[in-house]
Amino acid sequence: MKTALEVLHEGTVIPAIPLVLDDNREFDSKGQRLLVDYYLAAGSGGIAVGVHTTQFEIRQPEHNLLESVLSCAIEVTREFEKDNNRKIVKIAGACGEIPQAVNEAILAKKLGYDAVLLSPGGLSHVDDDYLLERTRRVAEVIPVIGFYLQTAVGGRVLPYEYWRKLSDIEGLVAIKCAAFDRYQTIDVMRGVSESSRADKIAMYTGNDDTIVFDLLSSYNFTGREITFVGGLLGHWSVWTNKTVEIFAKIKRAVKDREISAELMLLANQITDANAAFFDAKNNFSGCIAGLHEVLRRQGLMKNIYCLNPEERLSGGQLDEIDRVYKAYPHLNDDDFVKRYLEHMRR
Repeated sequence: MKTALEVLHEGTVIPAIPLVLDDNREFDSKGQRLLVDYYLAAGSGGIAVGVHTTQFEIRQPEHNLLESVLSCAIEVTREFEKDNNRKIVKIAGACGEIPQAVNEAILAKKLGYDAVLLSPGGLSHVDDDYLLERTRRVAEVIPVIGFYLQTAVGGRVLPYEYWRKLSDIEGLVAIKCAAFDRYQTIDVMRGVSESSRADKIAMYTGNDDTIVFDLLSSYNFTGREITFVGGLLGHWSVWTNKTVEIFAKIKRAVKDREISAELMLLANQITDANAAFFDAKNNFSGCIAGLHEVLRRQGLMKNIYCLNPEERLSGGQLDEIDRVYKAYPHLNDDDFVKRYLEHMRR
């Protein structure tokens, strides 16, 4: 059996896991277990828990859910690995200044996670050197996935020089690029490609506006080709079984160097669907609730509640979700989910 880091390096589908709440906005562990199991049954090669899609509020003292959610997800994943003889990449989110990030890394390692996705969110007051030192400190505990987080949801602009230095840190095993900006994406790819550790770093797209284009693209700055090998995406937390099918087509196309018109069309359709789910028209304010709405329609969630009552669908977002559901029936996995839920009820 492959190791988790080998699966990560080869490239796979990693959904960012939403948080499941009951109708009282309390953690629904049974519902959470079902949702995580769905992602694994749908063919995902990894899970990412405690990240933006899981809601950063799980860390707030009044909720104190980080360990509960991480524990729940890894229990389900270990059961799946045992029953299916397949290694799953288990990624935990980590954030905050150095003490918090290190403590969250220690927790993730204790629970059995393979790596942490280290978010730069909320750290606009520190300089780039601090972020690099934070990565070094966390990498002493557990392998690290670097993260370019778009500015609209709390990230900051990070220059080529930052990514070049970051790539040289031992223990950095991957980078998720969610800059939502082509110039900034090129900064990341160039920084990695010019490092002596480039072949040790797996590149994952988080650019929800260009998912398929990222996976089809290659970069070459110094004679060394570099590509995105997979995705770690909130968008992939919905319609996941169909995502796995499309990802396999993309991998074959890249291997054969034959990019079809079908894939180019799918690329734009997926971006359009993402705009509805993530509420791009309203600067992503309804992004988490939008994902919840899709899962609710499929029966994988009972409601669309977030810990923060102000996190909800934006005006017109429901109409947009209706529109893309009707426009792209070939992108949803409703039939798979129906069969899955029927099997779970037996």
